[in-house]
Amino acid sequence: MSPWLIAVIVVTGIFLLIVLAVLGRFVGLWVQSIVSGAPVGLIDLFMMRLRKVQPAVIVLNRISAKKAGLELPTAPLEAHYLAGGNIERVVRAMIAAGKAKIELPWDRATAIDLAGRDILEAVRTSVDPKVIDCPSASSTRSTIDAVAGDGIQLRARARVTVRTNISRLVGGATEETIIARVGEGIISTIGSAESHKKVLENPDRISKTVLDKGLDSGTAFEILSIDIADVDVGA
Repeated sequence: MSPWLIAVIVVTGIFLLIVLAVLGRFVGLWVQSIVSGAPVGLIDLFMMRLRKVQPAVIVLNRISAKKAGLELPTAPLEAHYLAGGNIERVVRAMIAAGKAKIELPWDRATAIDLAGRDILEAVRTSVDPKVIDCPSASSTRSTIDAVAGDGIQLRARARVTVRTNISRLVGGATEETIIARVGEGIISTIGSAESHKKVLENPDRISKTVLDKGLDSGTAFEILSIDIADVDVGA
């Protein structure tokens, strides 16, 4: 056997060992993707690493989506990863939305995520409405104070039940806007009352009047109810 042939065999063997060593790091993920019914090519896994993408993140979330009945190709998953998005929360949000029969396309979900909003929490709040205290617990004031037409001050606290409006989540105002608008509406309603006694006799009048103002316009929420938790006489 000629020296040249031996050299070629040695170089080829070394090259194959290097290739096997590099690809061997991805064999486990490759097998797992095939067994789970969400196959990802071995070469694709290697190329992900070259593109500074973590293959495990792509494969595991693709598998999770597949098990939930969602078909998510690797390309959009990689694109969102490279854009700085949180793939896991987006996929989990889409799975939760699908189970709740809420329409949430991939493009909208990723746009919400990249906008800095918590897409998973938004879906949860859309399914299970949340209650917002007005004033908020972080406020320096514990009540909303207003003076009725007879000069008597009333101090009120309200609880606002809202659910997320996913279609308005990007660009929609936050909870702080809801709290501010509800507080303003309560002050306006009490101020327009002829007597503080009428407000005390029928506190539901405040919530009904405020609710009719459409205070959730332009926000990321839909107001379901406004309940007056407490009304006391002040100064």
